[in-house]
Amino acid sequence: MIVEHYPMTVGGEDVRNEYGLLARIEDGPLMASAESVRYLILHCSATRADRDYTAEQLVKDHRRRGFRTGGYHFYVRRDGTLTQFRGLLEVGAHCRPYNRCSIGICYEGGLDGEGRPADTRTPQQTEQLRALFGKLKHLFPQARICGHRDLPGTLPKACPCLDAATVFGE
Repeated sequence: MIVEHYPMTVGGEDVRNEYGLLARIEDGPLMASAESVRYLILHCSATRADRDYTAEQLVKDHRRRGFRTGGYHFYVRRDGTLTQFRGLLEVGAHCRPYNRCSIGICYEGGLDGEGRPADTRTPQQTEQLRALFGKLKHLFPQARICGHRDLPGTLPKACPCLDAATVFGE
């Protein structure tokens, strides 16, 4: 679990406490700068690992929710195929209230064949995620790798059913 220390600076603005962070309005299409990226957040699609969930299906589902495209910056299919939905400094729609200070990465799966939360990553996904996190950490060395479930102030979730910081290098 990530423990925040206040005051902190998010997108060039001082945030005095957790309430201030949670109350922020996420407007504007871009983050303030590369220094704004404080988190690399791993998600799972919360779909059964024995069923396909294509990038096109993800975009369709996100558009139904009112997003203009996929809310994540990156999506990794079970075969390791990587799709980028948003530019690196484009504000995502994946982990409110952290969208203005994070890059969202999602992998296909996260539920076992019975629909229960599980770490369902394939070797191809793990390899692709490891390479992606390596590149992103090179670009944003100040950013911390974490799972959606590890961030305070978000809805309680099992997502991504693994300790992202331990698995991918923090």
